[in-house]
Amino acid sequence: MQRRSFGDAGQAFPIYITVVAGLLFLAFAYLAVGQAATHRNGAQTAADAAALAAALDTRDKLAGDWAENVLDPTKWQAIFDGGGVAFDGCGRASQLAAQNDASAYCESVDGLHPGYKVEVTTNKPVGDSIVPGTENMYSKATAIAVIEPLCTFEPGAEHADEDVLPELDCKDKEWILKPDDLTDLPGPEDLFDVHLAD
Repeated sequence: MQRRSFGDAGQAFPIYITVVAGLLFLAFAYLAVGQAATHRNGAQTAADAAALAAALDTRDKLAGDWAENVLDPTKWQAIFDGGGVAFDGCGRASQLAAQNDASAYCESVDGLHPGYKVEVTTNKPVGDSIVPGTENMYSKATAIAVIEPLCTFEPGAEHADEDVLPELDCKDKEWILKPDDLTDLPGPEDLFDVHLAD
């Protein structure tokens, strides 16, 4: 009976080794998937940051253009629609992508709200793993950031009196602008919202 028990133990050992090897393979496979997902998330973060940086750069220029033309309400709507300034924020997008160890392709986009589309590629590959080919795979991601005006006004509300400017209704605040006192103007964040498009 002792010989039979030793024989049973000997038969179970290869099964044990096979199970352990299978579990190890699964563990390495999950690790590879996690490594790839982390790398992909890093690429998406870089794309989001780059697109937002480009849009914020242009938002600030639009706000500056509005401040320069605050006494001419006939130009306000064009500025709120994204006109009057060059959409050249792609340089800022490239800087942010480089800070996140990625390279970027950037272009301005038109639509309901103007903005930027940025595609990034990580500078480093996913790396060696149990999955063949990952050592030469680079993560890619795309993001679009738009510039949305927050303010509305009544065109022609300046009436015949040149000393009266239209009231600017900006989301949660109304701005009553006085031509002879322009020390308190809405800032870029009051005039425009920058966010990622779905």
